[in-house]
Amino acid sequence: MTTPSGASPRDEFWRRPPDQPPTDGTSQPTADVGAGGPTAGPGGGPGGYAGPPPTVPPPPGWRPPVHVQVPPPRQLPPQDMAGIDGAEQQAQRLTYGIGAVAAVVVVLLVCLLCSRVIF
Repeated sequence: MTTPSGASPRDEFWRRPPDQPPTDGTSQPTADVGAGGPTAGPGGGPGGYAGPPPTVPPPPGWRPPVHVQVPPPRQLPPQDMAGIDGAEQQAQRLTYGIGAVAAVVVVLLVCLLCSRVIF
């Protein structure tokens, strides 16, 4: 990274260099670039942009009238807590049983592989 030399302002280093007149005579002259950028367009700002349009609040009562009334929410059916607990316990027993069978199969396979290596 290069640093500015001398006593120039902090942003002076990042400014665009001044345009040079064409030397070969074939290129077109460029727009005059001063401290504010390109020359102002018809909108007043750089490039012709005058900014966003002013906002005007809407008139009172601009919303359409509401005719649909939403019905009240329905009641959920009652839950059978004892039945839910029983189903959870049954699912837990099934999961533990499948895990135990898988563990036994893995242990048997490891024993089989180790016995072939040893013998």
